[in-house]
Amino acid sequence: MIVWINGAFGAGKTSAARELIDLIPNSTFYDPELIGGELRQLLPQKRLAEVTDFQDLRIWRRLVVDTAAALLAEVSGVLVVPMTLLRQEYRDEIFGGLASRRIGVRHVLLSPEETILRKRIADRVEYPDDPEHSERVRQWAYQHIEPYRAALGWLSRDAHVLDTGALTPYGTAERIAEAVSSGAATPCEIVQTPEPTAETVAAGVLLFDEYDRVLLVDPTYKPGWEFPGGVVESGEAPAQAGIREVAEEIGIRLGRVPKLLVVDWEAPSPPGYGGLRLIFDGGLLTGAEAQRLLLPGSELRGWRFVTEAEAATLLPPTRYERLRWALRARERSAVLNLEAGVPVG
Repeated sequence: MIVWINGAFGAGKTSAARELIDLIPNSTFYDPELIGGELRQLLPQKRLAEVTDFQDLRIWRRLVVDTAAALLAEVSGVLVVPMTLLRQEYRDEIFGGLASRRIGVRHVLLSPEETILRKRIADRVEYPDDPEHSERVRQWAYQHIEPYRAALGWLSRDAHVLDTGALTPYGTAERIAEAVSSGAATPCEIVQTPEPTAETVAAGVLLFDEYDRVLLVDPTYKPGWEFPGGVVESGEAPAQAGIREVAEEIGIRLGRVPKLLVVDWEAPSPPGYGGLRLIFDGGLLTGAEAQRLLLPGSELRGWRFVTEAEAATLLPPTRYERLRWALRARERSAVLNLEAGVPVG
């Protein structure tokens, strides 16, 4: 299990985490910021110059999950993780990766009043022998107050919130330990899809409204939007897998077998294994049917009908290319063969 302590820079996450490991039996302190420091030594300067925050590096997010899994395999028990996560898609990617490895997360948000937060930042002296460096750290923390404020909506829904304005680090740790032991800080409800061990076959289904917009859903366990669908199970026909996934994900039971639009071969890209991705046409979803959509909270947080142009801003590039060619195939009443999103043959 992981106790993930989130909050603004300067909220006291690290101090509370160090106290917490004395209150939760068999627990270990794990700071993902160390991974960011190592990446600054490992990656080419050209790559580092492309980002302003190491969290924007996909390798950092991947290593956070891999390192957590390796640590728990070595020491077992509980990992206490003090780390600010303000971008919901990064939370999805990291927590989803942990869930796929059967590692549960208790997400706790430290949320003091902003006036108290600003005072704490002003009082921090990170580098006593280097006042200029300490001031740069303080300015960094001030600059991230607004992004933290903007993220409070999803953070407060996702995490167990603690007002720590009047608490010492030890008092904060006591409150966290109590919330974990009592169950007030509940395990994050997130789908636990095992990581593949070989190439997979996946089936996606496109559903349309009266304006010919396509339905997209917002997964909780990975970044970016998606169309309903999932991995084809052993012995299962791909079209039936699409029908099953639509019913499981949004509560809609298709009345007919969907028509195949696209076969796309996705090349292996470590740690992913790639495989075949099939896109089917599930037909029209009326307004009345759309009102009956039921989303499993552990897997999907939202849905919407979008135009092709809107989809380009929501889907990761590979999925968007797959959608784009599926729409062309639908217009032509054809089936297109793709390799990595590009038509062949």
